Amino acid sequence: MSTKTVTLSNGQQVNFRKPPRSGLLLSAAAWIVGFLFVAPVLWMILTSFHSESAAATNPPSFTAPLTLAGYRSFFASGPWPSLINSVMASVVSTLLVLALAFPAAYALSIRPVRKWSDVLFFLLSTKFLPVVAGLLPIFLFAKKVGLLDNIWLLIIFYTVMNLPIAIWMLRSFLAEVPSEMLEAAEVDGAGLILTLRKVVAPVVMPGLASAALICFIFSWNELLFARVLTGTVSQTAPVYLTGFVTSQGLFLAKVCAASLVVSLPVLVAGFAAQDKLVQGLSMGAVR
Repeated sequence: MSTKTVTLSNGQQVNFRKPPRSGLLLSAAAWIVGFLFVAPVLWMILTSFHSESAAATNPPSFTAPLTLAGYRSFFASGPWPSLINSVMASVVSTLLVLALAFPAAYALSIRPVRKWSDVLFFLLSTKFLPVVAGLLPIFLFAKKVGLLDNIWLLIIFYTVMNLPIAIWMLRSFLAEVPSEMLEAAEVDGAGLILTLRKVVAPVVMPGLASAALICFIFSWNELLFARVLTGTVSQTAPVYLTGFVTSQGLFLAKVCAASLVVSLPVLVAGFAAQDKLVQGLSMGAVR
């Protein structure tokens, strides 16, 4: 690494180390890759403020007049029931996942049950089956029991879908809990519930936040099962969003505006839990 000598106003000379050229190239490559990921989102935001005629031009017009017509059209179409269904399905399923995954991960890490590795493999094997392969059996079962177009069916399905992921994540976090803390809690006479709530939960709070955020994102973005299992009463925001794509007329600006609004809850949750997410993922990845 080369150095550069700089003379200050008082005559003192200070040596600064120049970053290596390879480091500058890696930084430039990282900025380029990051921009490639963000560019579609920025283009979607810009298109949402254009009129339908300006959004449909080819090549795209960057200097077209800005308007809120796409947002007015989206909110005028009545999206609130679908947004409320998505919030209910995502939040309730995430809370159920945490309530079930936390003690399960405790049993598989701190107080391991017999053949705990087989249990972990079974949980992982439930993700091997392609999602579309289970679509028909679940649809027939829901039709048989009368749960089609019912938000509670989605809540149950999202809970089952995200539970293996949450257990695997929380197990890696709980493995970092010092055994001395648990022994001290036992000496003080704390039971299992009190130990989980007062001792273990505060330590693994970043892991709980990470698991909750990931489960919330997966539930909010799920489209296939929501499209097949719901109708007009329990349709979620992603299903409602697909209704703007039509075979006739112009719809690009309105779809971009609707996509931005539907994405806002996930973005807000991600920014709110950003520090916890990074801390939790780091704690679970490094032992």
